[in-house]
Amino acid sequence: MSLARLRAEWFPNIRAEILAGTVVALALIPEAIAFSIIAGVDPKVGLYASFCIAVVIAFAGGRPAMISAATGAMALVMVDLVRDHGLQYLLAATLLTGLLQLIAGALRLGILIRFVSRSVMTGFVNALAILIFLAQLPELIGVGWMTYPMVAAGLAIIYLLPRLTRAVPSPLVAIVALTAVSIIFGLEVRTVGDMGELPSDLPTFLLPEVPWTLETLRIILPVSATLAVVGLLESLMTASIVDDLTDTPSDKNRECLGQGTANIVAGFFGGMAGCAMIGQSVINVKSGGRGRLSTLWAGGFLLFLILVLGDMVRQIPMPALVAVMIMVSIGTFSWKSLTDLRLHPKSSSIVMLATVAVTVATHDLAQGVLVGVLLSGIFFARKVARLFRIRSELSADGLTRTYAVTGQVFFASAEAFSEAFDFREAIERVTIDVSGAHIWDLTAVAALDRVVLKFRREGTEVEILGMNEASATLVDRLATHDKPGALERLTAH
Repeated sequence: MSLARLRAEWFPNIRAEILAGTVVALALIPEAIAFSIIAGVDPKVGLYASFCIAVVIAFAGGRPAMISAATGAMALVMVDLVRDHGLQYLLAATLLTGLLQLIAGALRLGILIRFVSRSVMTGFVNALAILIFLAQLPELIGVGWMTYPMVAAGLAIIYLLPRLTRAVPSPLVAIVALTAVSIIFGLEVRTVGDMGELPSDLPTFLLPEVPWTLETLRIILPVSATLAVVGLLESLMTASIVDDLTDTPSDKNRECLGQGTANIVAGFFGGMAGCAMIGQSVINVKSGGRGRLSTLWAGGFLLFLILVLGDMVRQIPMPALVAVMIMVSIGTFSWKSLTDLRLHPKSSSIVMLATVAVTVATHDLAQGVLVGVLLSGIFFARKVARLFRIRSELSADGLTRTYAVTGQVFFASAEAFSEAFDFREAIERVTIDVSGAHIWDLTAVAALDRVVLKFRREGTEVEILGMNEASATLVDRLATHDKPGALERLTAH
């Protein structure tokens, strides 16, 4: 790696990187604790995971400035495994998750993100923004009245301070200022310390205490496979979002490898599996983070905070962190997508809204994106199928009819292809001109077989013209109309 590239990836602005990473580290603590509670494990499992994953991904990841740590989406997948088999099986599942992600990276599956449409991406972003906001509601409902003015004050600092100066990230100022006010005046508000006990020891290397048998593999493999898919999906989607925010590219396959490496390290040091976090990544970018140093600092400073400054961290008021996350939610949501609903094609709007609805309803990003991708594929196939046309012309002597096929012949248009021919017309010869068409799949080849064989059954000679090389290769390999006994088989059916 050249010195210029090294500097661009790691040290674009050291001061901004450190300040951004500091804000992220402060925001990571309550979330890591909360996600540990969701998964049913000790808070240190989430905190150790966030430290390990952030530090490793800073070196191994494919997207500078993106933050990876323990996440809610991953924690939800772990609940049943922890309840039924305990923490040690979760650590083993984390190791297997990392291995599966390494395999995905080696197979270069990161390129699959290109099949996620812009509508799905927008729905993903909007759903995450809504989920981030909903996650703050427990800190806003049934709490002391002082919480609300503190949240309001935090939001005021976050949004108004940049008008005066951008020397220091406004979320960091809000956290420090509200913490100082809370301590000085002894305000009765929930603090980070109320969420769970912070660890006091460094994470240590350990092997999960499970029997290394096929039975253990049977137990953890379904969970690990789900974790691997959810983690890569969320990470690759977040990488694309950070690409847009920073107008810089990322290496999606390297990101797969990096996530796998990070989860393996986390599993060996007593942490749960994690992935990229859009909320913290947005905080990092909006606070000035652009390089790998911000991610490394966030992970390293997180450990410093909980081990060295634990007493101070416990006193950070939750309203300050709620204000930061509300800012993230507002900044993440694509408000323009609401006005675009009237301008964009209905199919695109349906895909976006369906992605949002399923993700918010299930709290499962993988399900939401899967529904969005499937709908995108269906609408795309429907649109391409509509472009398919067949025109026919009878020769002057009335003995030959030429069918000119235009468009894509595949599973969605194969039925229309079959129905466009008149098999009962009394003619001697049929010419099927496919010079303006492309035959894509087995369904299309089967439709061509049926058409040719039906004409031959009626005693009509058939000639196919203009087939391009790719279509001809597929037809030669799969078609049956020129194979012995083809007509007899059609008649039998």
